[in-house]
Amino acid sequence: MDKRPPGGARERILDTAFRLFYAYGPRGVGVDTVIAESGVAKATLYKHFPSKDQLVLAYLDRVDQVWFASLRSAARAAGPEPREQLVGMFDALGSACRREGYHGCAFINTAAESPAGSAVHARTVEHKRLVRAWVTDLARQAGAADPDLLARQLTLLVDGGLAAGVLDGDPAAVEAARQAARSLVDAALR
Repeated sequence: MDKRPPGGARERILDTAFRLFYAYGPRGVGVDTVIAESGVAKATLYKHFPSKDQLVLAYLDRVDQVWFASLRSAARAAGPEPREQLVGMFDALGSACRREGYHGCAFINTAAESPAGSAVHARTVEHKRLVRAWVTDLARQAGAADPDLLARQLTLLVDGGLAAGVLDGDPAAVEAARQAARSLVDAALR
């Protein structure tokens, strides 16, 4: 069976890298494997991604688009009130953790295998900063006395829920994270 994804060369490379990097980590996958499974020539890969780090950064950009969209969608689905959106975003955890082939947070996984100070590590940190900034804004809109603190607490819960999905796969962990979020939000918005 042909494992090559359909589409142009750049998209095939990125689709293949997304699948392999998420499953095995960027360090666990060589460029030659990406080339072989995407069905492109080495020169084609390097034309689109001059270094493996650039391919990893493009992978992280794609993960960011997918994950951030899931968080925002789950928040919006909870209704128009920021208070409810802060808790509703936890529904994205349930969807993520139930997905076949779930391996946890791609950003945490990639950060763990990337040297501090590298462009790849910096991108993982930037993603977490952007998510926290978005949650801080929701907390501010909801009227939290200390929106930064509430955002930090909630994003730690999100990351913990993502990790629990890998460690024990127990769907109750997602509900426990959601209940903890509700308690934090209620306490912060008294």
